[in-house]
Amino acid sequence: MEKQKDPFANPVGSTILEGIEGLYDELMKEGGFTKASFFLENITRVRAVQDFSPSAAIAFVPFLKKLIRDELPGDTGENHLLEDLWGFDSRIDQLTLLAFDIYMACREKLYEIRVNEIKNRSARVLERLHSAQEERGQKPDPGGVEMDHLDPME
Repeated sequence: MEKQKDPFANPVGSTILEGIEGLYDELMKEGGFTKASFFLENITRVRAVQDFSPSAAIAFVPFLKKLIRDELPGDTGENHLLEDLWGFDSRIDQLTLLAFDIYMACREKLYEIRVNEIKNRSARVLERLHSAQEERGQKPDPGGVEMDHLDPME
């Protein structure tokens, strides 16, 4: 985002920046994670598609604890912030778990799409093979494979 501020030229960077800002704003509010989960999902979806490992994809969430602590005054106990900080840490921990759930759901969807694409390609190959056999006057031999039930994982 430092080099390219245009969201159309850098949509991934823009999505992540917008998501982090929105996530931070929502963390500062009391209450549920309805809006926070929207921002979290946008960031996590990008990272899931980029093929990050689960830990690398969601590492930014617990890192928020360090960012907040870096902005706090020196001794949090003396400033009566320790109890608030524990509550904040708990909210970040909840967001970390939510981010993991979102990441896994995105990865499952990606794998589902990939499997369906393999099935579709395999079905098209079999259809072409059968068409070629028919053009040559040969009787198509399905070889015991029904094209409607083609499963490359079997």
